[in-house]
Formats: sequence, C-alpha cells, structure tokens
Amino acid sequence: MIWQVEDVTSIDSTNSWLVEQARAGAPEGRAILAGFQRAGRGRLDRSWEAPADSALLLSLLLRPPTLRGASWAVSAVALSVRAALVRLSGVRPLLKWPNDLVVEDEKLGGLLAELVTDVPPAVVVGVGVNLTEYPPGLAATSVRHRSGVTLWPRALADIVFEEVEGRRRLLDDEQGLSTLRDEYRGASATIGRSVRVTLLEDTVVGDAVDVDENGALVVDVRGEQRVFSAADVVHLRAQDQAGDS
Repeated sequence: MIWQVEDVTSIDSTNSWLVEQARAGAPEGRAILAGFQRAGRGRLDRSWEAPADSALLLSLLLRPPTLRGASWAVSAVALSVRAALVRLSGVRPLLKWPNDLVVEDEKLGGLLAELVTDVPPAVVVGVGVNLTEYPPGLAATSVRHRSGVTLWPRALADIVFEEVEGRRRLLDDEQGLSTLRDEYRGASATIGRSVRVTLLEDTVVGDAVDVDENGALVVDVRGEQRVFSAADVVHLRAQDQAGDS
C-alpha cells in the first residue's frame, strides 16, 4: 500500500477533512496527521482535546471490498495501534469495546470510524492516543506516564502504517476476517468482564462473552445472549455489580 500522508500543524478535525477527501474519490492509503485539532471528535460527537503535539491525531482512509470488511476496519486499525505501541514503548493496551485503548481501565486513546457509502465502500478511521499528556480528573493515562518513553506522533504514525499494511488484507475475505476476529478477542479488555450497556432508551447489565462475526458485542444477560452493535459500555467492578443488583 502506498501511503499519501498530509502533515498539518492544526486542523478542525482530521476525520472531517479525510471524509471530504473520500467523497471526492481519494484512494485508499490517504491519511492526515495533525499536531493539534480545534474540533476533534469522538463517538456520539463527544469532543477530543489534547495540547499541541501531545497526542497522536491521525486519520486513515481504507477501501475494503465489502461492508463487512469496512465494519472491521476500525478493529484492524486499533490492533495496529496497539502493536505499534508495544514495539516502540512496551505499553500494551487492551481494546475496550467498541473503540477505546485502555491500560488497567484507564483510557489511553480512542478511535472513530466513519463510513462513506461508495463502491467499494470507504471507511475513515480516526485515532487519538495520549502520548505525553492526558486529561486531568478522568480515568485516563498516557504513554509517557505508563512507560517513561516520549513518543513523537510521526514516529508512532509510521509504525502504525506498517502494522495496518499487515492487517489490511485480512479485510478482503471471510478467512481474513475470522483471523482478525481471533486477534481482537485476544486483545479485548471487555470479553470476560461484567458490563453495563447503555442504549438510548435502555440499560442492561450482564457478562460480555464474545464479539460476533460483525464485531458486535455479545452479552449474557441472565442466561439470554443479547447482541449490541452500538452502545456505551462500562466495565463493572464487584462493588458496581452489587449496586446494580
């Protein structure tokens, strides 16, 4: 894959910029790396803020051949970021469903995927990782806090690109997606945990037992397996479960 990377000092949102590029027909491998985002976004239009040059702020454009491949693209990128962090710093985050990188339940980073309906479909995956700073007063952390290693965003981005190349082919067929699903299971912080799942009009508590073939979370709720394709998930501790009983 040939990466075409736009390096910018400041931008409103790397994802917004790259989505427009995708709609205009930009090829797979287009990417943008920013030192600062004025209007960075997470899931549910939540803001993502970080001091200049303190975080990896990166968006990548992939064009898997199918919608199922596109739906797994964010997991492929998340696993690639995880592998890159291990290589460069020794920090080994786990993946909290649906889109967070965590170390001992402290948030290290997050991802946001945006689908651009096309043939083949295009998916823009935005990545934010706390490298040297993290928001105070929250359950968050940074690479430097965890490892003592200071990573420059471009250095990490280059290794992320290498790791994505190795997983990109897995998005092309069912065998590859099955391999990716197995890797995701092994890196999951959510599978095997008691969780509270919050939907727009409902909240349920149960045990996360798997992700299905589409990447949706499978939760055992009092013996009934329920599948969630989009929701907010909180990992519960013993005292949390007692309060929800």
